Amino acid sequence: MGQGLAVLICGTAITSQYLASDYHVNTPMLQSFLNYALLCVTYTPILISRTGDGNVLQILRRRGWRYLLLGLVDVEANYAVVKAYQYTTLTSIQLLDCFIIPVLMVLSWCILKTRYRPVHYVAVFICLLGVGAMVGADLLAGRDQGSTSNILLGDGLVLLSATLYAVSNVCQEYTVKNLSKVEFLGMVGLFGTVFSTIQMVILERHELSSIQWSWQIGLLFAAYALCMYTLYSCMPVVVALTSATSVNLSLLTADLFSLFCGLFLFHYSFSALYLISLVVILVGFVTFNAVPTPTSAPSPPSCITEEGGCYDNPAVNLDDVSDKQVVAVAIIVTAEDGQGERRESDKDPRSKMDTRTRSNSKGHIPDGGYGSFSDVVYSTKI
Repeated sequence: MGQGLAVLICGTAITSQYLASDYHVNTPMLQSFLNYALLCVTYTPILISRTGDGNVLQILRRRGWRYLLLGLVDVEANYAVVKAYQYTTLTSIQLLDCFIIPVLMVLSWCILKTRYRPVHYVAVFICLLGVGAMVGADLLAGRDQGSTSNILLGDGLVLLSATLYAVSNVCQEYTVKNLSKVEFLGMVGLFGTVFSTIQMVILERHELSSIQWSWQIGLLFAAYALCMYTLYSCMPVVVALTSATSVNLSLLTADLFSLFCGLFLFHYSFSALYLISLVVILVGFVTFNAVPTPTSAPSPPSCITEEGGCYDNPAVNLDDVSDKQVVAVAIIVTAEDGQGERRESDKDPRSKMDTRTRSNSKGHIPDGGYGSFSDVVYSTKI
């Protein structure tokens, strides 16, 4: 699925190059606007039609400012990397764009509590070696294209774009795993449309007025928007299944797919290093995903009350528990008394197989039931 996303990025690169080289159209904000507008038209109405906490008004009231910042970050990340092509070379962009990987790992460690193992760092290093082989092949083939008017500014824009993309992707992973994919896409589409429209009017109004529209240009814009829209729609699904870091490692092959297409479309020179680079990146990607990345253990409930338990901590999903976590399940055994009265668990169905403990401060079972704290059973997931 990650390689499918890489193919979509390849589609956006090819359509953008055709627009720039054959029709002299350089309007990155217009292209971004089409993508965000499609997201807004598709997913925001779903949020509007919802009731309760999932409604768009409730989302805006509770965490709207976060999505406002996320929309701004996502728009500027797309703009910065396109702007960098005016100041620095393709080689610098390809190399520095990998800066997103270490930034993602740091943010995932701090925000998402992801804990990496040594094999994951080795896998990332292998992927970066593959990128190095790709850049070497470009240099040998004479594809060190781009401007050199202000290399320092261009490289700074690439690093800024990589950092902003990392922030956006970490926020995306948190949202799709804890809230909703539709909520993420709907809110990013809403705020992305607003910011891209403002920026397009300010920065590209002259370029827009000078476009000589034709069906070919319209088709290229439509193809770009469709590829980008599909990428944004599918990426949350892949992130939910893996992680933002894993997805971005798989996206390193997008430049290689663009190069392979360029062999036929733009007559690029072929080099065996391209194939070596593809194999190396895929090996590193598979190695990274072969070992799971556990998260830090959540803290256990801090108190137990007579009314049915403490709700300070959310319920723990056993499927998400790491191999070193211990889940303490207190099972208080009550029995019928000598008169044959019903057990407490029969009186209250909610108490059956429940982790909420009905006990008093002295440690015995209320309501005349038999048992003591020796009846507490601790189970460990191994």
